[in-house]
Amino acid sequence: MKAFRFLSKNWYYIGGVLFVALAFLVGFFGDALDPLRKILLLSFMALLVHQFEEYAIPGGFPAVYNIGLMGEKEFPDRRPLNRKSSLIVNVIGGYPFYLLAIIFPGVIWLGLAQVLFGMVQFLIHGIVINLRLKTLYNPGLGTVVFLHWPIGLYYIWYVYTHGLIQPWHWIAAVACTVLAALLIIMLPIRAFTNDMNPAYAFSAEEMDRFHVKERMAKFAAQ
Repeated sequence: MKAFRFLSKNWYYIGGVLFVALAFLVGFFGDALDPLRKILLLSFMALLVHQFEEYAIPGGFPAVYNIGLMGEKEFPDRRPLNRKSSLIVNVIGGYPFYLLAIIFPGVIWLGLAQVLFGMVQFLIHGIVINLRLKTLYNPGLGTVVFLHWPIGLYYIWYVYTHGLIQPWHWIAAVACTVLAALLIIMLPIRAFTNDMNPAYAFSAEEMDRFHVKERMAKFAAQ
């Protein structure tokens, strides 16, 4: 239990360290990797940076989600998203989904689903959140635009130019992406929405990043 609580507080920092380690791995030994596996590994690295952007620098995604998107006022530090569900969504669910495609790079629909999972986040970060907060940027958007999309487009280009993709791969990939979003993201958040354990509440520092409360209060006063 102590280990789980430690991870719930520090998982995105650990992910940042993992990104640095993988950057050295790809930099020194990337030529020995299968091209598809290398692309999908870079996509996983983009996920790690994306999560760090959301929660650490600039951070503030817990407040963006709970206050900005869901309108929680009573317990915005722990409902509907809290540290427990955040760890489950991003690490326990997210890591295996990305790593599975890296382990089996020849399963094209799975790799396609992996990169699409990152690319479709533009709908949330680039449109929904920006409209809700009346901003041009929010924590997570930078990596979606500058990492997930370029890597995803390169993967799609690669499998097409090498004759590796079939029409049914798109159907399977889209279905897998939707299912992953439901099982990895929505299900854990809903399952632990009412977990009011203060041990899994986001800290004041985590909630204050990106100044979501101030932004929402400013809009309400206008």
